[in-house]
Amino acid sequence: MTSAGSSRSPFLSRPAVRGLSGLTALALAGSLSACTVRIGDRDSSGQGESVPPVPSEPGSPGQADSAGDPYVPGDGNTGYDVQHYKLKLGITPGGAKELDGTAEITATATKPLSRFNLDLTGLDVAGVTVDGAAAQHQRQGSELIVSPAKALANGAKFTVTVRYSGTPKPSIDPGLDRYGWIRTPDGVFVGCQPSGAHTWFPANDHPSDKATFDFEVTVPAGLTAVANGEPTTDVTGSGNDGGGGGGGGNDDEGTPTTGVPSVVPAAASSGRRVTTTWRVKDPMATYLATVTVGKFDVKSGKTPGGIPIITAVDPSLSIVRLDQFHAKTAQVTDELVKLFGPYPFTSTGGIVDNATVNFALETQTRPVYSSLAADETIIAHELAHMWYGDSVSVTKWKDIWLNEGFATYAEWMWAERIGRQSVQETFDGLYEQSDMRELWNVPPGNPGRDDMFGRSVYDRGGMTLHALRKKIGDEKFFQLLKTWAKERRHSNATTAQFVETAERVAGQQLDTFFEDWLYKRGRPAL
Repeated sequence: MTSAGSSRSPFLSRPAVRGLSGLTALALAGSLSACTVRIGDRDSSGQGESVPPVPSEPGSPGQADSAGDPYVPGDGNTGYDVQHYKLKLGITPGGAKELDGTAEITATATKPLSRFNLDLTGLDVAGVTVDGAAAQHQRQGSELIVSPAKALANGAKFTVTVRYSGTPKPSIDPGLDRYGWIRTPDGVFVGCQPSGAHTWFPANDHPSDKATFDFEVTVPAGLTAVANGEPTTDVTGSGNDGGGGGGGGNDDEGTPTTGVPSVVPAAASSGRRVTTTWRVKDPMATYLATVTVGKFDVKSGKTPGGIPIITAVDPSLSIVRLDQFHAKTAQVTDELVKLFGPYPFTSTGGIVDNATVNFALETQTRPVYSSLAADETIIAHELAHMWYGDSVSVTKWKDIWLNEGFATYAEWMWAERIGRQSVQETFDGLYEQSDMRELWNVPPGNPGRDDMFGRSVYDRGGMTLHALRKKIGDEKFFQLLKTWAKERRHSNATTAQFVETAERVAGQQLDTFFEDWLYKRGRPAL
């Protein structure tokens, strides 16, 4: 994610500028005051209210309604593992009810269940079934509590179907402002890190439970819906550049091998509505899901390296040209493959929308950007997340530096590649800011909820990687980046596991190094 200070975008103050590099970002960040909090002192609303303590590990007493992550109290659930979401969505931007949905969720019980919870906020539920039988349900805050007609045995595979409707409301984060379901002049922009997914579909809304997805999206004629993965029907949009037949597959290394996603103005329609379908073949965290709707010019094809690509740009944005954005996204994807190893998903791309948001976000296979966040260093940041954040995902949010530090470092490397600041100059410029409390007094390895999108996670996280590179040398450093992406592909990981991998690849003990850079307050010695 780049935000004015984080991984969301380059035009805000630093905790949302995950996409600005070096001294430019420092200049933008100057007006932000440091915000230092004790780890775990924030509630899920981001308003700093006191909340009951949350047990630290899932599976402890009372944890059925939470994944046990103190950064997002109440998010996620235990007792089951989701394999697949099938979302049938009718979206009418600006309508009395903007969303009419049916979610079919396939999961496996990990313990006997007489009831289970899904995360869902603010929408009306018309009915719930489990394996086709009507199930009792009740609402409790952001929890949808489901009691199946027949209890589920440990290991049982089951399907829960939820019919729901309403108008999703944006979520609020102190470092990002509004996120989630965001209205645009002609549609909806959807970017949900960290807790926005359950504002528009019922879910086990925590990155520790990834699943595959199918989307069936119906919108008013004249609008286009663009989602993750590849279309299994054609996608409408003015100025389309069709690219041939159906979506491509993956070989064992994650490189697409066949086909180009089809993007031509021939979607199935009924009256004044248009329906498209999209499929995500690789596991995806819920916050990375998007269904962005509006008027778009759409282009598809393959990168020079052979990876299927779909890009979409709102034609009202004169400062972003579709052809240039498409070509740059293709170029960056192919270059990152050389640094990080095989591309982990079935397609790449991006969506640029006329959205009033303070971030860009690494929605899987197809990052979302506002017009001001489509700088090529931001593109590098968001696409680096395909390896680090989307394929290799955090187990808990305290390890978010594994996402943002890596993407920030990719951003710095891209800036150097195009003749801006070198990585070393960026590192030196930041290190010289010895009195910057938000950088040195917040440990990026466990920054606390208030600072999870702050300077330390992004910049000190990136600096940690550069200091590691200097310590172990280029050969082992870039071997480490590829090893980490390969060994943890399509799974979840922790900082402790990264440290173990780094020590194994480097052939030296690094615990003191990581303790200084990730967990201690104050500027580490060089």
